[in-house]
Amino acid sequence: MKEPIHISVRPLVEYVHRSGSIHSGFRSNSSMLEGTRVHQVIQKGYKEHDRKEVYLRTEIHYQDTLFMIEGRCDGLIELDGVWTVDEIKSTSLPLEDIQGDGQPVHWAQAFLYAYMIAREEQHHSMQVQLTYVQAHGEDIRRFRRELSFAELEAFAQEMIAGYAPYAFLLRAHAEQRDASIAMLDFPFDTYRSGQRTLAGSVYKTIAEGVSLFAKAPTGIGKTISTLFPAIKAIGEGLVNRVYYVTARTTTRAAAEEAYAKMQTQGLHMHVVTLTAKDKICFKDENDCDAGACNMCEGYYDRINGAVSDILANETLMTRTVIEHYARKHRVCPFEFSLDVAYASDGIISDYNYVFDPRISLKRLLEEHKRKGVVLVDEAHNLVERGRDMFSAEMQKSPFLELKREFKLLSPEIAAAASAVNAHMITLRKRYADTGKAVETSSPQEMLELLAPFVEAAERELVSGGGVSDAHRASGTGAAYALLLETYFAAQDMLRIAALYDERYVTYIEAGRSEVRVKLFCLDPSHLLGQAIKSYRSAIYFSATLTPLAYYRDMLGAKEEDYTLQVPSPFHQEQWDVRLLPLSIRYRDRERSKGAIVDMLAGLAEELKGNVLVFFPSYPYLREVYEEFMSRNVLADTLVQSPGMTEPERDRFLEAFQPGQERTLLGFAVLGGVFAEGVDLPGDRLKGVVVVGVGLPQIGAERDVLREYFSEQGRNGFNYAYVYPGMNKVLQAGGRLIRTEQDEGLLVLVDDRFAKEPYASLLPEEWRSYRLVEQAGLGKEWTDYEF
Repeated sequence: MKEPIHISVRPLVEYVHRSGSIHSGFRSNSSMLEGTRVHQVIQKGYKEHDRKEVYLRTEIHYQDTLFMIEGRCDGLIELDGVWTVDEIKSTSLPLEDIQGDGQPVHWAQAFLYAYMIAREEQHHSMQVQLTYVQAHGEDIRRFRRELSFAELEAFAQEMIAGYAPYAFLLRAHAEQRDASIAMLDFPFDTYRSGQRTLAGSVYKTIAEGVSLFAKAPTGIGKTISTLFPAIKAIGEGLVNRVYYVTARTTTRAAAEEAYAKMQTQGLHMHVVTLTAKDKICFKDENDCDAGACNMCEGYYDRINGAVSDILANETLMTRTVIEHYARKHRVCPFEFSLDVAYASDGIISDYNYVFDPRISLKRLLEEHKRKGVVLVDEAHNLVERGRDMFSAEMQKSPFLELKREFKLLSPEIAAAASAVNAHMITLRKRYADTGKAVETSSPQEMLELLAPFVEAAERELVSGGGVSDAHRASGTGAAYALLLETYFAAQDMLRIAALYDERYVTYIEAGRSEVRVKLFCLDPSHLLGQAIKSYRSAIYFSATLTPLAYYRDMLGAKEEDYTLQVPSPFHQEQWDVRLLPLSIRYRDRERSKGAIVDMLAGLAEELKGNVLVFFPSYPYLREVYEEFMSRNVLADTLVQSPGMTEPERDRFLEAFQPGQERTLLGFAVLGGVFAEGVDLPGDRLKGVVVVGVGLPQIGAERDVLREYFSEQGRNGFNYAYVYPGMNKVLQAGGRLIRTEQDEGLLVLVDDRFAKEPYASLLPEEWRSYRLVEQAGLGKEWTDYEF
């Protein structure tokens, strides 16, 4: 007999019974908000000898395979002398709108529980009850059926027969995958300097079930050095899934290339790239509704065939591959990619799918997480992203507009919105003198007003079908779209409020007409640690985890987690580092502008090649660029602009080609899309200029961070300003030397680079530089080493 197949009741019945269409941009999250409460309310009514949350397990033979099924039924109760499985479901739908006697998938789940109990306890028959409870209320509607053991057994066999072809496909793939991993060698002839150390540390970390924080320089091949040992860990049975998460499209492409390289060496793994919904949707208006998109109409009737088809014929499932099969089977490409992800060995995605409670892969079972390893690329980005993920904010203006728009459409919505708006007016008056406030407790009064608004909005959106065709036709579509948007924002506020503790403050801004209330997560380390704790291991790596102690602190490292610093493989001779010691402080920027232009003009004359010039902000970039252009310097220029599309970004980078007749200067911003994750090796990039030490703009929220960390005994200014700012500098400068053959010029423009704490944060190979005594390059230089 072959290896047994393990499956839980819910995914089993959902696979076999899913059907129908994707409906409406609105999907109630009442089960998330109310599910536990609803179950507790019903279960409190059970009699003393009734049982709740009953763990069940059984085995079913099918063909030559043993299927091991487990699950937990909500209740096993006695009704009129008959043992009854009670399956409890909360719903936002009005109970009278439930069609027939309940959803087939709910009956299927209850029937399997009943079969497992009847078989274990030798009952000749079982009664099954579906208990539907109105979310946010106490209304209950019940349906009952009674089945003989023979009927239950036949049903269980039918479920297994429906699931078995898919299960056999996955098992055959796993056998082929493990065999290919066993034969897989490192996909390059030799290890680069530092690669073997990093790869060995990753494997050791996974084997021990802890985490690793690795500062690994650009150029050693971090992607392959983390993926290869993680894949080897799959072959050894330590993990069964690798999550490669990052913040940028360019680094996702690097992961795809690494998998493709190993695939040419014989690797056979299912790997899927998750692309943001607004990018992969086939419809310009991104309207995911059966009434507006034929990819959504009948989606669940076709999805099983689509998933089986792609898994049987593909391994590396990039965006292009996903789109091809989505068109072939007429399924929504975004939802399709998520369904494929749950069956894949490797997932390449944004951080959100692991860390963000609003977006994470919610159908991922805890047992799958325990056998998963998370590779966090460019991990320095996760601090600010984590802070954003665990913060939420509300503004006054949407509630005022909803109050007006729904006065006739729905007095209940209008009243709930009016109450929130009135509270915001109170805040505006309270903080009229200062315009802002920071409070160390959650805004309970506002939260108490948001809860009934969410309930009213949910009822209206469910009964109205979201932003329906009828609403569009009647001209009220915009009002319902605003209601939907505000509903989700309010729900986020309530969800984040449940996380509120001493690491949060409530930040309030009160203007003449607008009021903003933000639940501001100051220290995301605890919540990032909570998000990752279910997984076996996590590997955080970046070239710029500097200082490492700061990133361990902010990313939630535990005492037993490892730290690794891999030396740079590059030689000092590859870098020509120069320092122009101007003051780039905001008050001095007007005076420094001319000297920077002089330096760039000298650079254009001296260095025939491509140069990236990074500025601390778009306004300062524009000022320097305009003065540079007024000089009529013989050089070509490109300028980054806010909100560039992907094709515009691609054209910007494609201009950086070797063999240019004139110097090309690309003006860009620190921390922007061209400052990290960009690879321009060889003669594609001969110089980088970094203007300023990258400090975030001084503002109220940054000052709140500074004060918080100072009170915690850390250096608040460094935590809030210096470390995030210098990380941008290190990333921008890191664009220059990408391989052991590269050489180039790095110009640092700011007198603070020669002072603490900035000087000691510079990489070793940047610390021996020539000091620019005059504005032009190549005039009078003094060797200087920190």
